[in-house]
Amino acid sequence: MKIYEKAPAKINLMLDVLHKRSDGYHEVEMIMTMVDLADRIEMEEMPRDTIMISSQAGYIPLDEKNLAFQAAKLVKERYDVKKGVYIHLDKKIPVAAGLAGGSSDAAATLRGLNKLWGLGISDEELRLLGAELGSDVPFCITGGTALATGRGEKLTMMPNPPQCWVVLAKPPINVSTAEVYGRVKSDRIVHHPSAQRMEEAIRNQSFAGVCQELGNVLEDVTLKLHPEVGQLKEAMLRLGADGVLMSGSGPTVFGLISKESKVPRIYNGLRGFCKEVYAVRLLT
Repeated sequence: MKIYEKAPAKINLMLDVLHKRSDGYHEVEMIMTMVDLADRIEMEEMPRDTIMISSQAGYIPLDEKNLAFQAAKLVKERYDVKKGVYIHLDKKIPVAAGLAGGSSDAAATLRGLNKLWGLGISDEELRLLGAELGSDVPFCITGGTALATGRGEKLTMMPNPPQCWVVLAKPPINVSTAEVYGRVKSDRIVHHPSAQRMEEAIRNQSFAGVCQELGNVLEDVTLKLHPEVGQLKEAMLRLGADGVLMSGSGPTVFGLISKESKVPRIYNGLRGFCKEVYAVRLLT
């Protein structure tokens, strides 16, 4: 039997860092939603008690450094599964991009192995397992749109934002999430985006309100390290995107666009800046 799972990318409509916690993590407040850019995960049971991963992408680790591998290992150990699994990752989401590609792969692996091995794990239990792998994994298990607090693992589900086009552009650099968070000085943040106002805009299905409330305090850090991210934001706005923000710790920048007629111009204009440009819809 083969199990197939989609692993969609996420974007942060707002991201705020409140303070550093005693456990070394930062207390955050984020509103996240998913876009129709996804990896595809294929899982098949193997008679030998081992985990094998393959991918058409030549730039990702296929061993214990891979979050999907870690997810499979966690399930096998926690539920005493003495069977093996072959996992193929068909990668479409850029790596180290602020789009939670690895986290979404791990979430899809947890969901898929639950079905493949008939483990009967509840969604809540899957989210708790996911939190052991990474802060974005619980959200990627649930999908949809959510307010995430704590270190990102505490979720409050919300309605989806108004439907629109999303253009994603990733410059040819990789950003370390750990380095960006390590440089955040939460006591020096002047402008905090408002989760409450973003939630109101979403509940009112106000596209203009969502664009107005976009905010990410990590931008200041990443833009200092990588000025090209700021140039990409400016280009996207100049080309006519309605609202523009860096996702997560970057370097991917996304633009929200209400009119389909604007999309080709923005997409083609950004191809002059970077190769990795995607025009997708919100996943609602």
